[in-house]
Amino acid sequence: MSTNTIKDLTAGTAGGIAQVLVGQPFDIVKVRMQTSPKGTYKGMLHCAAGILKNEGPLAFYKGTLTPLLGIGVCVSIQFGALEYAKRVFAAQNVADGRGGEGGKMLSGSQLFVAGVGAGLANGFVSGPVEHIRIRLQTQSNTNPMYAGPFDAIKKIASRHGIAGIYKGQCVTFLREATGYGMYFLVYEKLVQREMTMKGIRREQISPVNAILYGAAAGYALWAVIYPIDMVKSRMQTDGFTPSTGQKYASARD
Repeated sequence: MSTNTIKDLTAGTAGGIAQVLVGQPFDIVKVRMQTSPKGTYKGMLHCAAGILKNEGPLAFYKGTLTPLLGIGVCVSIQFGALEYAKRVFAAQNVADGRGGEGGKMLSGSQLFVAGVGAGLANGFVSGPVEHIRIRLQTQSNTNPMYAGPFDAIKKIASRHGIAGIYKGQCVTFLREATGYGMYFLVYEKLVQREMTMKGIRREQISPVNAILYGAAAGYALWAVIYPIDMVKSRMQTDGFTPSTGQKYASARD
């Protein structure tokens, strides 16, 4: 593994940890609003105020440990799958005489497919991580079913097996594939645009512009996947069997 790759993975993991810590309070509000009966909350602020009043400030960080532990693995999988796909497409471009130097200027369809591959690979880890986090975020504050992420994994696995841990996995794959496909398409196209207009290399793009491109790609990701995420949240908070309150037999329901 090259020094640059190690640096990229380390930076990605650090960024992922920061993203979890900053985004977790917003995520629990999102999940509560997605999974609560209609009319429970008037809006985001009403939901956040209710959590703060009834459960205290630490409640905004329920389920945080699971994504923190998984973020390094997720970043490594995303990076590895994405870079592999980019190398394959670059080689194809060289053979076809396109894509500029080294065939690295990938087309929109190539970027989207590379992102889809990274998302699907990532889904094997992010699926159970998201499931455990959501269970902890939505459980009763006065009579919690799980003492923490490891207790949740133990109880779910003992009662429902591996399938229980991977509940909602199909819709998770759909969300990750669609989301990462869109994210990398938008981000890389914005990067390519600046490189072409200014005649510069990727490493010469300013950090500010890179952040702005990442933000734009993030907005594009959520604009596309939010309905899928809604279904995923409902599936992953649903009962495991009809006797435990199961409402949905599949994502289609």
